[in-house]
Amino acid sequence: MPAVAERELEDLETELFLEGMFRRYGFDFRQYAPASLQRRIRACMRQEGIETVSALQDKVLHDAAAMDRFLLAVTVNVTEMFRDPAFYLAFRDKVAPLVGERPRARIWHAGCSTGEEVYSVAILLHEEGLYERCLIYATDLNEAVLGRAREGIFPLSAMRQYSENYIDAGGKGSLAEYYTACYGNAVFHAPLRRNVVLAPHNLVTDSSFNEFDAILCRNVLIYFNQALQARVLKLFFDSLPPGGVLALGAKESLRASPYEAGFETLDGAAKLYRKVR
Repeated sequence: MPAVAERELEDLETELFLEGMFRRYGFDFRQYAPASLQRRIRACMRQEGIETVSALQDKVLHDAAAMDRFLLAVTVNVTEMFRDPAFYLAFRDKVAPLVGERPRARIWHAGCSTGEEVYSVAILLHEEGLYERCLIYATDLNEAVLGRAREGIFPLSAMRQYSENYIDAGGKGSLAEYYTACYGNAVFHAPLRRNVVLAPHNLVTDSSFNEFDAILCRNVLIYFNQALQARVLKLFFDSLPPGGVLALGAKESLRASPYEAGFETLDGAAKLYRKVR
């Protein structure tokens, strides 16, 4: 079969596969960026020992365990504690004081993955004396990564890098104060989870569930097409009161979006925006 015809067939198979997943499980990847999504689908096919997207569809639709493996393969779970330390410096300097103006504050961490960045925010708020009056909602569409986030257990081998990030992010002590080393793992202390609610939420299909003083959704929008980005930004806009803060990833922006005029820039480099109306 000519290469062009093969690509057209793969595109058709992918379209049917994504439609089938949406109808069977309710997970909607139809508006994800096509090139990135197809790379991850092919990686999942190699993992499953399958040669066509149609064969992967058949397996995923009939085997929930295969669907779980697909979710792990296709959702992006690259994260680390205090990732992009300059962001946390800016958050500490420009967002924490705004949070401190409120007697109680709600923070939404959307697309929280395995939770390293959730614990980072919890530590930052603790060091700024704000944690006890904050409630952090941490959500992801993937139940498996949420389970790992609930445990608060990360490889001890990663702590050296995480500690360097913590220091560069303006940490006021030692990261080791927040965890216990146990059999090759770092077990983060339970009080850091006391004000964290971990729950499933799909940015593609689910609606707003509260009003938040700050929303963090970093390095998620880059995997969506323009229409889906606009849908998710509307969700965030509707979930923020005037004065609420939106934090995006380093390669993400409100520029040219329908909601650009509704925000002022708190820190352009850190991608921190404050809703003005």
